[in-house]
Amino acid sequence: MAVKIITDSTSDIPPEMAKNMGITVIPLTVSFGNEHFLDNVTLKPDEFYRRLSLSGIYPHTTQPSPAVFKENYEKLMPQADGILVINISSKLSGTYQSALSAVTMLENISCPIEIIDSQTVSLALGLLAIKANDLAKSGKTLGEIKEAITQSLPDAQPVMFFDTLTYLHKGGRIGRAQSMLGSLLSVKPLLTVRDGVVTPLTRVRSLQAGMDQLYNFAAQHSTLEYVGIGYATSTTDALKLKERLAPLFPPEKIYLTQVGPVVGTYTGPNTLCINIIGKS
Repeated sequence: MAVKIITDSTSDIPPEMAKNMGITVIPLTVSFGNEHFLDNVTLKPDEFYRRLSLSGIYPHTTQPSPAVFKENYEKLMPQADGILVINISSKLSGTYQSALSAVTMLENISCPIEIIDSQTVSLALGLLAIKANDLAKSGKTLGEIKEAITQSLPDAQPVMFFDTLTYLHKGGRIGRAQSMLGSLLSVKPLLTVRDGVVTPLTRVRSLQAGMDQLYNFAAQHSTLEYVGIGYATSTTDALKLKERLAPLFPPEKIYLTQVGPVVGTYTGPNTLCINIIGKS
Protein backbone atom coordinates (compact mmCIF):
# COMPACT_ATOMS: atom_id res chain seq x y z
CA MET A 1 0.00 0.00 0.00
CA ALA A 2 1.00 3.61 -0.46
CA VAL A 3 -0.03 7.10 0.61
CA LYS A 4 -3.19 8.31 -1.14
CA ILE A 5 -3.61 11.90 -2.27
CA ILE A 6 -6.85 13.87 -2.13
CA THR A 7 -7.41 17.35 -3.50
CA ASP A 8 -10.47 19.33 -4.53
CA SER A 9 -11.76 20.38 -7.93
CA THR A 10 -10.35 23.90 -7.70
CA SER A 11 -7.04 22.19 -8.48
CA ASP A 12 -8.26 22.07 -12.10
CA ILE A 13 -6.90 18.56 -12.56
CA PRO A 14 -9.22 17.03 -15.19
CA PRO A 15 -11.11 13.94 -13.97
CA GLU A 16 -9.48 11.61 -16.51
CA MET A 17 -5.99 12.83 -15.62
CA ALA A 18 -6.72 12.44 -11.90
CA LYS A 19 -8.04 8.92 -12.47
CA ASN A 20 -4.93 7.90 -14.41
CA MET A 21 -2.69 9.31 -11.68
CA GLY A 22 -4.67 7.81 -8.83
CA ILE A 23 -5.50 11.20 -7.27
CA THR A 24 -8.92 11.61 -5.65
CA VAL A 25 -10.56 14.92 -6.58
CA ILE A 26 -13.51 16.04 -4.46
CA PRO A 27 -15.78 18.38 -6.42
CA LEU A 28 -17.17 21.66 -5.20
CA THR A 29 -20.62 22.72 -6.42
CA VAL A 30 -21.46 25.48 -8.87
CA SER A 31 -25.03 26.74 -9.14
CA PHE A 32 -26.96 28.75 -11.68
CA GLY A 33 -30.05 29.81 -9.76
CA ASN A 34 -31.73 26.60 -8.60
CA GLU A 35 -29.63 24.38 -10.85
CA HIS A 36 -26.74 22.75 -8.98
CA PHE A 37 -23.79 20.98 -10.61
CA LEU A 38 -20.68 19.15 -9.43
CA ASP A 39 -17.59 20.98 -10.64
CA ASN A 40 -16.17 19.30 -13.77
CA VAL A 41 -18.34 16.23 -13.13
CA THR A 42 -21.94 17.06 -14.02
CA LEU A 43 -20.96 20.40 -15.57
CA LYS A 44 -17.93 20.51 -17.86
CA PRO A 45 -15.95 23.71 -18.57
CA ASP A 46 -17.15 24.35 -22.14
CA GLU A 47 -20.81 24.13 -21.14
CA PHE A 48 -20.13 26.26 -18.07
CA TYR A 49 -18.57 29.11 -20.07
CA ARG A 50 -21.44 28.92 -22.55
CA ARG A 51 -23.92 29.32 -19.71
CA LEU A 52 -21.83 32.08 -18.15
CA SER A 53 -21.99 34.08 -21.38
CA LEU A 54 -25.63 33.44 -22.27
CA SER A 55 -27.71 32.73 -19.17
CA GLY A 56 -27.67 36.19 -17.58
CA ILE A 57 -27.46 34.46 -14.19
CA TYR A 58 -24.31 34.93 -12.16
CA PRO A 59 -23.34 31.53 -10.67
CA HIS A 60 -22.34 30.88 -7.09
CA THR A 61 -20.21 28.14 -5.59
CA THR A 62 -20.40 25.89 -2.54
CA GLN A 63 -17.73 23.91 -0.72
CA PRO A 64 -18.04 20.13 -0.26
CA SER A 65 -19.61 19.08 3.02
CA PRO A 66 -17.58 17.28 5.71
CA ALA A 67 -19.71 14.19 4.96
CA VAL A 68 -18.32 14.06 1.41
CA PHE A 69 -14.75 14.11 2.72
CA LYS A 70 -15.65 11.49 5.35
CA GLU A 71 -17.03 9.20 2.65
CA ASN A 72 -13.81 9.49 0.65
CA TYR A 73 -11.62 8.91 3.71
CA GLU A 74 -13.54 5.72 4.52
CA LYS A 75 -13.21 4.52 0.93
CA LEU A 76 -9.44 5.07 0.79
CA MET A 77 -8.33 4.03 4.30
CA PRO A 78 -8.42 0.24 3.72
CA GLN A 79 -6.03 0.61 0.77
CA ALA A 80 -3.72 3.30 2.17
CA ASP A 81 -0.75 3.64 4.50
CA GLY A 82 -1.80 7.25 4.94
CA ILE A 83 -3.91 9.97 3.33
CA LEU A 84 -2.72 13.46 2.46
CA VAL A 85 -5.36 16.08 1.65
CA ILE A 86 -4.31 19.28 -0.12
CA ASN A 87 -7.01 21.92 -0.46
CA ILE A 88 -7.67 25.37 -1.88
CA SER A 89 -6.58 28.31 0.28
CA SER A 90 -8.69 28.54 3.42
CA LYS A 91 -8.98 32.30 2.77
CA LEU A 92 -10.81 31.60 -0.49
CA SER A 93 -13.07 28.69 0.50
CA GLY A 94 -14.30 26.68 3.47
CA THR A 95 -13.21 23.45 1.77
CA TYR A 96 -10.15 23.10 4.03
CA GLN A 97 -12.34 23.35 7.11
CA SER A 98 -14.69 20.68 5.74
CA ALA A 99 -11.71 18.36 5.27
CA LEU A 100 -10.65 18.93 8.89
CA SER A 101 -14.16 18.48 10.28
CA ALA A 102 -14.56 15.18 8.43
CA VAL A 103 -11.70 13.62 10.42
CA THR A 104 -13.55 14.24 13.69
CA MET A 105 -16.59 12.41 12.26
CA LEU A 106 -14.70 9.16 11.67
CA GLU A 107 -15.43 6.35 14.11
CA ASN A 108 -12.46 4.19 13.13
CA ILE A 109 -9.28 5.66 11.68
CA SER A 110 -7.23 2.82 10.23
CA CYS A 111 -4.49 5.05 8.80
CA PRO A 112 -3.23 8.56 9.53
CA ILE A 113 -4.76 11.53 7.71
CA GLU A 114 -2.93 14.83 7.21
CA ILE A 115 -4.50 17.97 5.75
CA ILE A 116 -2.66 20.89 4.15
CA ASP A 117 -3.98 24.36 3.39
CA SER A 118 -2.27 25.00 0.04
CA GLN A 119 -2.67 28.79 0.34
CA THR A 120 -3.29 28.83 -3.41
CA VAL A 121 -5.77 27.73 -6.07
CA SER A 122 -6.21 26.38 -9.61
CA LEU A 123 -3.40 24.43 -11.23
CA ALA A 124 -0.85 25.74 -8.70
CA LEU A 125 -2.83 23.65 -6.20
CA GLY A 126 -3.00 20.89 -8.81
CA LEU A 127 0.77 20.82 -9.20
CA LEU A 128 1.17 20.40 -5.43
CA ALA A 129 -1.19 17.42 -5.55
CA ILE A 130 0.68 15.96 -8.53
CA LYS A 131 4.02 16.39 -6.76
CA ALA A 132 2.63 14.72 -3.64
CA ASN A 133 1.36 11.84 -5.76
CA ASP A 134 4.74 11.46 -7.46
CA LEU A 135 6.40 11.29 -4.04
CA ALA A 136 3.85 8.70 -2.87
CA LYS A 137 4.53 6.54 -5.91
CA SER A 138 8.25 6.74 -5.19
CA GLY A 139 7.62 5.17 -1.77
CA LYS A 140 7.84 8.21 0.48
CA THR A 141 6.01 8.07 3.81
CA LEU A 142 3.10 10.33 4.74
CA GLY A 143 5.36 12.40 7.00
CA GLU A 144 7.99 12.80 4.29
CA ILE A 145 5.41 13.84 1.70
CA LYS A 146 3.72 16.31 4.05
CA GLU A 147 7.08 17.90 4.87
CA ALA A 148 8.07 18.16 1.20
CA ILE A 149 4.73 19.70 0.18
CA THR A 150 4.74 22.12 3.11
CA GLN A 151 8.21 23.28 2.08
CA SER A 152 6.95 23.69 -1.52
CA LEU A 153 4.01 25.94 -0.62
CA PRO A 154 5.93 29.22 -1.12
CA ASP A 155 7.23 27.91 -4.47
CA ALA A 156 3.78 27.02 -5.86
CA GLN A 157 2.52 30.12 -7.61
CA PRO A 158 -0.12 31.00 -10.19
CA VAL A 159 0.02 34.11 -12.33
CA MET A 160 -3.29 34.80 -14.03
CA PHE A 161 -4.09 37.06 -16.96
CA PHE A 162 -7.66 38.36 -16.61
CA ASP A 163 -9.72 39.85 -19.40
CA THR A 164 -11.89 41.52 -16.73
CA LEU A 165 -12.16 41.69 -12.94
CA THR A 166 -15.96 41.69 -13.11
CA TYR A 167 -16.38 38.06 -12.11
CA LEU A 168 -13.82 38.17 -9.31
CA HIS A 169 -15.51 41.27 -7.92
CA LYS A 170 -19.04 39.82 -8.16
CA GLY A 171 -17.90 36.63 -6.50
CA GLY A 172 -16.39 38.43 -3.52
CA ARG A 173 -12.91 36.95 -3.98
CA ILE A 174 -11.14 40.03 -5.29
CA GLY A 175 -8.91 40.41 -2.22
CA ARG A 176 -6.05 42.87 -2.62
CA ALA A 177 -6.92 43.35 -6.30
CA GLN A 178 -9.73 45.65 -5.10
CA SER A 179 -7.28 48.49 -5.65
CA MET A 180 -7.39 47.85 -9.40
CA LEU A 181 -11.13 48.37 -9.70
CA GLY A 182 -12.20 51.70 -11.16
CA SER A 183 -8.90 52.27 -12.91
CA LEU A 184 -9.28 49.48 -15.47
CA LEU A 185 -10.54 50.75 -18.79
CA SER A 186 -8.68 49.24 -21.72
CA VAL A 187 -6.08 47.53 -19.51
CA LYS A 188 -5.99 43.90 -18.38
CA PRO A 189 -4.87 42.83 -14.90
CA LEU A 190 -2.38 40.14 -13.96
CA LEU A 191 -2.94 38.65 -10.53
CA THR A 192 -1.37 36.03 -8.30
CA VAL A 193 -2.17 34.45 -4.93
CA ARG A 194 0.02 35.41 -1.97
CA ASP A 195 -0.58 34.32 1.61
CA GLY A 196 -3.74 32.68 0.35
CA VAL A 197 -5.26 35.91 -0.99
CA VAL A 198 -5.68 37.21 -4.55
CA THR A 199 -3.02 39.87 -5.07
CA PRO A 200 -2.37 42.27 -7.98
CA LEU A 201 0.90 42.10 -9.92
CA THR A 202 0.63 44.47 -12.87
CA ARG A 203 -1.62 45.46 -15.77
CA VAL A 204 -1.19 45.32 -19.52
CA ARG A 205 -3.11 46.53 -22.56
CA SER A 206 -3.32 43.35 -24.63
CA LEU A 207 -3.31 39.59 -24.49
CA GLN A 208 0.09 39.54 -26.20
CA ALA A 209 1.55 41.76 -23.51
CA GLY A 210 -0.07 39.51 -20.93
CA MET A 211 1.55 36.44 -22.47
CA ASP A 212 4.89 38.26 -22.34
CA GLN A 213 4.39 38.76 -18.61
CA LEU A 214 3.46 35.11 -18.08
CA TYR A 215 6.58 34.00 -19.94
CA ASN A 216 8.76 36.47 -18.00
CA PHE A 217 7.38 35.17 -14.72
CA ALA A 218 8.50 31.64 -15.58
CA ALA A 219 11.83 32.85 -16.96
CA GLN A 220 12.78 34.60 -13.73
CA HIS A 221 12.97 31.26 -11.92
CA SER A 222 16.36 29.59 -11.71
CA THR A 223 14.71 26.21 -11.15
CA LEU A 224 11.38 24.97 -12.50
CA GLU A 225 10.23 21.71 -10.95
CA TYR A 226 6.64 21.57 -12.25
CA VAL A 227 4.91 23.79 -14.83
CA GLY A 228 1.26 23.98 -15.84
CA ILE A 229 -0.86 26.21 -18.05
CA GLY A 230 -4.52 26.83 -17.37
CA TYR A 231 -6.92 28.37 -19.85
CA ALA A 232 -10.61 29.20 -19.76
CA THR A 233 -11.81 29.35 -23.35
CA SER A 234 -8.84 29.59 -25.71
CA THR A 235 -6.83 26.42 -26.27
CA THR A 236 -4.94 28.26 -29.01
CA ASP A 237 -3.51 30.83 -26.61
CA ALA A 238 -2.54 28.11 -24.13
CA LEU A 239 -0.71 26.15 -26.83
CA LYS A 240 1.13 29.29 -27.97
CA LEU A 241 2.31 29.90 -24.42
CA LYS A 242 3.34 26.26 -24.06
CA GLU A 243 5.41 26.48 -27.25
CA ARG A 244 7.03 29.68 -26.08
CA LEU A 245 8.04 28.09 -22.77
CA ALA A 246 9.98 25.34 -24.58
CA PRO A 247 13.42 26.93 -23.99
CA LEU A 248 12.70 27.01 -20.25
CA PHE A 249 11.01 23.65 -19.63
CA PRO A 250 10.37 20.49 -21.68
CA PRO A 251 6.98 20.99 -23.40
CA GLU A 252 6.04 17.33 -22.93
CA LYS A 253 6.23 17.84 -19.16
CA ILE A 254 4.02 20.94 -19.10
CA TYR A 255 0.52 20.19 -17.84
CA LEU A 256 -2.21 21.85 -19.90
CA THR A 257 -5.68 22.02 -18.34
CA GLN A 258 -8.90 23.98 -18.69
CA VAL A 259 -9.99 26.18 -15.80
CA GLY A 260 -13.03 24.44 -14.33
CA PRO A 261 -16.45 25.87 -13.51
CA VAL A 262 -15.81 26.78 -9.86
CA VAL A 263 -12.58 28.69 -10.51
CA GLY A 264 -14.09 29.99 -13.75
CA THR A 265 -16.93 31.55 -11.75
CA TYR A 266 -14.37 34.06 -10.47
CA THR A 267 -11.96 34.32 -13.40
CA GLY A 268 -14.49 34.47 -16.23
CA PRO A 269 -13.74 33.62 -19.88
CA ASN A 270 -10.49 34.45 -21.72
CA THR A 271 -8.36 33.84 -18.64
CA LEU A 272 -4.87 32.45 -19.16
CA CYS A 273 -2.71 31.27 -16.28
CA ILE A 274 0.77 29.94 -15.76
CA ASN A 275 1.40 27.82 -12.67
CA ILE A 276 4.76 26.71 -11.40
CA ILE A 277 6.58 25.06 -8.55
CA GLY A 278 10.03 26.58 -8.73
CA LYS A 279 12.75 28.68 -7.15
CA SER A 280 13.39 32.31 -8.11
